[in-house]
Amino acid sequence: MSGEPTHFEFGVASAASARQFYAKLFGWTVHPMGDGDEGWIETGGIRGGLHENDPNPGIVVYFSVPDIEAALATVKELGGEPGQASPDEPEFGRFAECKDDQGTRFGLHQPPAA
Repeated sequence: MSGEPTHFEFGVASAASARQFYAKLFGWTVHPMGDGDEGWIETGGIRGGLHENDPNPGIVVYFSVPDIEAALATVKELGGEPGQASPDEPEFGRFAECKDDQGTRFGLHQPPAA
């Protein structure tokens, strides 16, 4: 379904600190991705992502769209700032961070083809 939240992303200064904080607060498990402390977050509900060295720390919610390129064009038409769509990631799909017409960050996520 289009517009349904699919995941969230934590952009933080230190992924190691965030891993400890949220594991203790909510009992979440962070599964490593690549080198370092970044990874995907297992919450018991929707998944999350954790990345560090974010110049604009915060939490961004990503919403499902069937066609990310068309959705990015609509963001622009509506006066928002479309982000750059990622390459297709196996078992995850494509995503882009955007801003609405008031500068609020949000994300678009095109799940992988079934």
